[in-house]
Amino acid sequence: MLTPEFPVQEPTEKYQRLIAAARDGSPAVTIVAHPCDEASLRGAMDAAAAAIIEPVLVGPAARIAAVAAEHGIDIAGREIVNAPHSHAAAAKAVELVREGRGELLMKGSLHTDELMAEVVAKDTGLRTERRISHVFIMDVPGHPETLFITDAAINIFPDLETKRDIIQNAIDLWAGIGLGTPNVAILSAVETVTTKIPSTIEAAALCKMAERGQITGGLLDGPLAFDNAISPEAAAIKGIAGPVAGHAQILVVPDLEAGNMLAKNLTFLAHADAAGIVLGARVPIILTSRADGVRTRLASCAVAAIYANARRAKAGAGA
Repeated sequence: MLTPEFPVQEPTEKYQRLIAAARDGSPAVTIVAHPCDEASLRGAMDAAAAAIIEPVLVGPAARIAAVAAEHGIDIAGREIVNAPHSHAAAAKAVELVREGRGELLMKGSLHTDELMAEVVAKDTGLRTERRISHVFIMDVPGHPETLFITDAAINIFPDLETKRDIIQNAIDLWAGIGLGTPNVAILSAVETVTTKIPSTIEAAALCKMAERGQITGGLLDGPLAFDNAISPEAAAIKGIAGPVAGHAQILVVPDLEAGNMLAKNLTFLAHADAAGIVLGARVPIILTSRADGVRTRLASCAVAAIYANARRAKAGAGA
């Protein structure tokens, strides 16, 4: 039997709208930790050229200059804070944020664990009372809305309290970038509560927590399987009513493994783009991959910059 071939759909304009919205505010001062390869340095400079961020480059100054010269990247006039190696760059970048020198932190060519170790350091890091978590901002061709997937990069097996913070971080981001009140689906393998699948019990508990005001700003439903979270037809067949089923905008996964596989399935099979930022620290953290294209890198910066502008405006209104 022949396998049918499905045409690859062109990317939608969802990312372009985010990038355009980011230009409406002032470029967010962004501390870029160790941008010492072409992808990370070009990503920061492209976002600067698009008037999304104002980068401060932290790392070995001679090496950054050499990378720029080798690949024709214009860094003229950009502030460079010298740090001898990646670990020192991560520590210095976090220090600059603590001193109020930057509104955003951006990962360069160092490993994510190296940067996050400095972010979560007890005495010198950027921790808050909120658990740190990651959100993928997915632009899926053929799907009408932006999808958030959380958490697929930081918390491996989150407990109930951690999931509460993961959800609240994602809701705050959705609202903070001007998308309104989100529909939040708490995913599992099935849509009924059963002791055989612990994530269904946690999903039900999280929905009750939202009812009691422990999670605010979003409409929650769960457990929901992936199909009846995003497909109105699947939800109708299962007889699942309510505003979230079939219309989810934030997908909360049971654990990192499930989230990572879901995001990568959408990326490699549905040809989605996956921008990403880390929340719950003192400032949003832009995480990019060497495999990210220009549009994805710009979208990651754009989402973080819009959020930073909203936080700046809120702080100014409260002053």
